[in-house]
Amino acid sequence: MHIVLKLKAINLFCWKMTFRIIIKEAVHENKVAVMFGGKSVEHEVSVISGIQAIMSMDQEKYEVIPVYLTKKNEMYVGEETGKIEAYKDIPGLLSKSQRVILVNEDDHIVLMPYPVKLFGKKSIEVDIAFPIVHGTNVEDGALQGYLKTIGIPFVGCDVTASALGMDKYASKVVLKENGVPVLDGYCFTTSDYAEIDGILDKVEKEIGYPAIVKPVDLGSSVGISVARNRSELTSSIDDAFLYARKIIIEHAITKLREINCAVLGDENEAIASECEEPLHTKDILSYEDKYVSNAKGGGSKGMASVSRKIPAELSPEKRKEVQELAVKSFQKLGCNGVARIDFMIDEENGKLYFNEINTIPGSLAFYLWEPVGISYPELLDRMIRLALKRVREEESITFSFDTNILNQNSLGGVKGGKMGKLKAPLQ
Repeated sequence: MHIVLKLKAINLFCWKMTFRIIIKEAVHENKVAVMFGGKSVEHEVSVISGIQAIMSMDQEKYEVIPVYLTKKNEMYVGEETGKIEAYKDIPGLLSKSQRVILVNEDDHIVLMPYPVKLFGKKSIEVDIAFPIVHGTNVEDGALQGYLKTIGIPFVGCDVTASALGMDKYASKVVLKENGVPVLDGYCFTTSDYAEIDGILDKVEKEIGYPAIVKPVDLGSSVGISVARNRSELTSSIDDAFLYARKIIIEHAITKLREINCAVLGDENEAIASECEEPLHTKDILSYEDKYVSNAKGGGSKGMASVSRKIPAELSPEKRKEVQELAVKSFQKLGCNGVARIDFMIDEENGKLYFNEINTIPGSLAFYLWEPVGISYPELLDRMIRLALKRVREEESITFSFDTNILNQNSLGGVKGGKMGKLKAPLQ
């Protein structure tokens, strides 16, 4: 009888412990630091995208912490950082906010007030980071590398996929090797610029006019232009090199249709969104088209305010081709979360070409998911769950193993403050 009672007591204790663990796990992972802004020419665009996501996130499920990154990549938190109106006066916003740094404190990730004071304000614990940043220095793997180094789970692509996605030339090289159709182009660096005539001659001989010139690692159509003669090409190259150290030059399709499609998932499983066709009257959709031209508050809506056709007018076969190539591109680049893939259709021959991938698209491309029944709050939730899935998968991988290599005599001893000679090269 006593044994039975003891067993029941043990079972009850175990059940309570399990219940507590489940509750803890459910509560853990709910403090989400939404990071936006950053040292990028797309700083303002990122602010719009970040505030949109904050306003749309399920506030009952997640405790959202807006983290504003200045143009110096300094982090600020406070009541005002989650309000779009506050960004009309950045100095005023910063004066009302607290500068913080993101650190790992005994395996707890916290936003710590900076400069650190002995009896200052308390740190804010964070479970997961949600970068909604655009452009060089933040979207290109730099921020993702920092987050990975300090050990905080983060939403979206990892370092490699982010870097590949930002580099328009490198991403096309990878995808071309994997059977995705791309336009041939040439990459030039600032060192090549010393021989500008050589660049001009190569483009005229092997690409021809019209030619499109792009900074390799920028988005939002910054620094992109179309050249129809040598004089325009020179000006386009000059302009592109103002924004980047590397540029890519391709032949510009004269009868062009732009078709965009978003993808949600990871390397193992992914789905495509509805397709869109951005509408514009110029050769390319400009930064102003995307974020400025909508006078009455359109700018605050980010990419959601752009004039577009959703769904794009495509045949069922062409829509399927776009969606399948979008998923293939996403997975071959090793993406995670949501990305938007931009395609080009040459209407002279009907051929479809990959143009570029946006690993953190403006407005997170939520407007492409609503037509297929995925609301913005659900999209954000799925992205967070994908990030946590990646963490679980990474935890099963061995990143180190025990070894006594530093104790081996073959390395030599340290004598008089000087390293002894290595007896064999390190492999």
